Amino acid sequence: MKSYFALPLLALAATAHAHEPIEWQGSEVQVILEKDDSNGEMGMFTVRFSGPGGPPRHVHADAGEALLVLEGEAEFLNDGDRIIVKEGEAAYVPKGAEHTFRVLGESGGKLLVVVAPGGFEGFFDASKHVKMPEGMDEMKKISESFGQTFTGPPLEAE
Repeated sequence: MKSYFALPLLALAATAHAHEPIEWQGSEVQVILEKDDSNGEMGMFTVRFSGPGGPPRHVHADAGEALLVLEGEAEFLNDGDRIIVKEGEAAYVPKGAEHTFRVLGESGGKLLVVVAPGGFEGFFDASKHVKMPEGMDEMKKISESFGQTFTGPPLEAE
């Protein structure tokens, strides 16, 4: 059984090339797998926060999202339900569900995110130049071109 599982991983390692980290709105994003590396089926990236924080509430109209907490812990909001997800635990958000997360703790944390189908992982490179909050209109346009709509404030802004 181990050799059966290892073969797909070797194929993935041969075709996926992690990109240089992207500084994005105070966090560091590293794209690991682009949609072109998976025939469009998924994208994969990590997000590192140096302290507490997270994105505004949003919806991905065209993709589901799985998030694994690699370091620290995070609070997730998924269609009105809140849960705390600890290191080594995961959360899943179906496409079309309003959601967000907030990394907890002063030392921050790191998440591994998988979107399926792929494509959203390109958002960070496309929007890294936008200065917030003054660039929110431009950020919304870029976001919508990647199937994401902002729907409300981050959890810490409540």
